[in-house]
Amino acid sequence: MEYKGSSWHETCFICHRCQQPIGTKSFIPKDGQNFCVPCYERQYALQCVQCKKPITSGGVTYREQPWHRECFVCTACKKPLSGQRFTSRDEFAYCLGCFCDLYAKKCAGCASPISGLGGTKYISFEERQWHNDCFNCKKCSLSLVGRGFLTERDDILCPDCGKDI
Repeated sequence: MEYKGSSWHETCFICHRCQQPIGTKSFIPKDGQNFCVPCYERQYALQCVQCKKPITSGGVTYREQPWHRECFVCTACKKPLSGQRFTSRDEFAYCLGCFCDLYAKKCAGCASPISGLGGTKYISFEERQWHNDCFNCKKCSLSLVGRGFLTERDDILCPDCGKDI
């Protein structure tokens, strides 16, 4: 066996940690010592916070903790989050779709979630919220963004449509 200009008997080329012959198996040199792959992973590789197995390549870091890419998934739907936009709540990571479905305010006009992410603008009035595009007069559909409006129970009206209430 030859490695780095030195010759070894096959039984003498051993793992520094477990002392077993490496032979023709893969090994990893570290600080002048040679390690079989399992020993190197146990001693030096980061351990995934989720599955507790070594991360040998391509891991991600979230909240200063290491994860395998395939272990870093949405808390709700279990789809991978690596390389995707995501957010968190109470230390749990969520894809944007699940986060919106579970926690986002709902638009009083269309009942869809208002994410507020990416600078999405919305109107808020008396515990209700609307997407900008949904903040319209109930009767004539005129956009009320930046305009005065009146309320009639749960409806919002422009001044012209609301003058009779």
